[in-house]
Amino acid sequence: MKVYKTQDIRNVAILGHGGCGKTSLVEAMAHVTGVTTRQGRIEDGNTISDYDKEEIRRKFSISTSVVPIEWKFWKINLLDTPGYLDFAGEVDEALAAADGAIIVINGKAGVEAGTEKAWAYCEKYGIPRVFFVTNMDDEHADYMKVVEQLRELYGKRIAPFHLPIREDHKFTGVVNVVTLKGRRFTGGGKWEERDVPEDVQDDLEPCREALMEAVAETSEEYMERYFDGDEFTVDEIIDALRVNVNEGSVVPVQCGSGTLAYGIEGLIETCVEFLPSPIRDNIKIFGKDPRTDKEYNVDYDSRRPFSAYVFKTIVDPFIGRYSLIKVCSGELKSDSVIYNYEKETEEKLSRIYVLRGKEAIEMPELKAGDIGAIAKLSNTSTGDTLSLKADPLVFEKFEVEAPYTYMRYEAENKGDEDKVSQALQKMMEEDLTLRAYNDKENRQSLLYGMGDQHLDVIVSKLEAKYKVKIKLSKPRVPYRETIRKKVSVREKYKKQSGGHGQYGDVAMEFEPSGDLETPYVFAERVVGGAVPKNYFPAVEKGIQDSVLKGPMAGYPVVGVKATLFDGSYHPVDSSEMAFKTAARQAFKSAFMQANPVILEPIVSLSVIVPDSYTGDIMGDLNKKRGRVLGMNPTEGGKTEIIADIPLSELYGYSTNLRSMTGGRGSYAYSFSRYEQAPSDVQEKVIADNEKAEQ
Repeated sequence: MKVYKTQDIRNVAILGHGGCGKTSLVEAMAHVTGVTTRQGRIEDGNTISDYDKEEIRRKFSISTSVVPIEWKFWKINLLDTPGYLDFAGEVDEALAAADGAIIVINGKAGVEAGTEKAWAYCEKYGIPRVFFVTNMDDEHADYMKVVEQLRELYGKRIAPFHLPIREDHKFTGVVNVVTLKGRRFTGGGKWEERDVPEDVQDDLEPCREALMEAVAETSEEYMERYFDGDEFTVDEIIDALRVNVNEGSVVPVQCGSGTLAYGIEGLIETCVEFLPSPIRDNIKIFGKDPRTDKEYNVDYDSRRPFSAYVFKTIVDPFIGRYSLIKVCSGELKSDSVIYNYEKETEEKLSRIYVLRGKEAIEMPELKAGDIGAIAKLSNTSTGDTLSLKADPLVFEKFEVEAPYTYMRYEAENKGDEDKVSQALQKMMEEDLTLRAYNDKENRQSLLYGMGDQHLDVIVSKLEAKYKVKIKLSKPRVPYRETIRKKVSVREKYKKQSGGHGQYGDVAMEFEPSGDLETPYVFAERVVGGAVPKNYFPAVEKGIQDSVLKGPMAGYPVVGVKATLFDGSYHPVDSSEMAFKTAARQAFKSAFMQANPVILEPIVSLSVIVPDSYTGDIMGDLNKKRGRVLGMNPTEGGKTEIIADIPLSELYGYSTNLRSMTGGRGSYAYSFSRYEQAPSDVQEKVIADNEKAEQ
């Protein structure tokens, strides 16, 4: 593969709903441009981008893959992203490197939740986009219905560049609305020119008129010519539409078939003609000099000192470790010395690569704006900036969505705990939406992900790649225990066993402290030396040990004030251990007399759904003991519902919400406070604990 200049590079993310045909489209684009001699199929497990064993087995994309293709004078780096919401972090990574996007729509299924999500991503990152309606060879595909759905959602920005031609109910070609020319597909990605058929005219005229209006709005001169009835040349139309597409005011719609490679060359032409190179007038790339905090505008300028951004990390036992980078300024050569300011590491490179799926292609250099890979950068993480030590630079890290679905996990085989921990650590370097957390208070290890499917894939990958097995189970809710009234007790620990015995005697008062964030408060008001001061720490240690596991159901205790006010000691037999044991006995005895209760965690929940679903969501929250506190309108005809809800009721909520909203709802929550659980909940918690300890 040759070295390409910045202006000849296109970095294009492939987005869309899960199963809509993204990977098949990438395979067709690779085949048409000569990357492969035979087009791979998902069913056969031989596509370039879905090379992971889990992807082949499950027949859908799990990770973002880079597939560079070359066409005429240009290089297009295709970033094939997963469509399922459980792998949303992969999309964030891809869009951190992309300058344009193709949103793929299944012509039969139409606009789906993943389509809308892809549009929202492009809006978030300010990325120009093109819609490609695939599967047009399906007799039930309806292109104009898809166009109407898009117009209902996004208005006049939607501009069909192609219209389908059907003959004998078969998809055979397209009409280019810009050039007013027809194409008949002849197979293998090839085509021949043909006349525009009569039955397309009814759709062609309004589409053409909408395009001419968009062209006219790019300048006053064009507007005057438009009103005077002048015709624009094809070059003028393309130049004007390029401005609109780059600004996002026009979003082209094209059609074809990924499996038959119909319309693929037209899509590649659109990528080159209308989607921007990394150099974009309306986007500035700022880096900060960490020594001075001064910002610099690098803008993919090859004349500036080298800098690059690590947008993805691959850690694979089979293909090795690669840091995927986008060169933001200067040039990267195979013998470069690079510096990571955050990790304070400097390394001399021996090779640089371009990845095409799992294939690593060695390169002599990469120009600004290009995407490549560096092997074995062990101290470099996703989001890090690479630069020169003499000219250090740091780019702002992109953010991924926080994971809220979590499960308890345990190693299936005893002794594998360390192996599991190490494997998860490597997987978390690859996957920013995966979190492993050791919940010491509740004696459990938790695995956080974007959904049940995400966690299921993690379990499979651990077994396939790292040869360790884990089992997932329902997590233990972090309940707390506390008391509601004041109680005084006296407990004596006395033991005689020949020689020195054990003796500790405490009289203590237990009451609510009023502070549910602190386990306990210890105080003393002993008079006359009934308990010597040197035993006070031992008494407190007894309380400290006791609050770790409450008497009711084994949960941590909070909000207790313990006061030592009397007791007695033996000059020979008393010891720290005896007073510590007496204090523990006093705690347990008093706790069960002091109106003990179970406290449950309450979280602040934010649910964002289309307006039409608000009634269903609110009804569901009420069933889950949620208290709706308010509703706020948001962009795109959606509503944010804010509620307080017990954490225990959110188990499985990700799946429920997607089911209720067709995948169009999202949620987030944060811990708010602890509240006394209802009596039926308390009884169930106590019963579950007794059952678990049997």
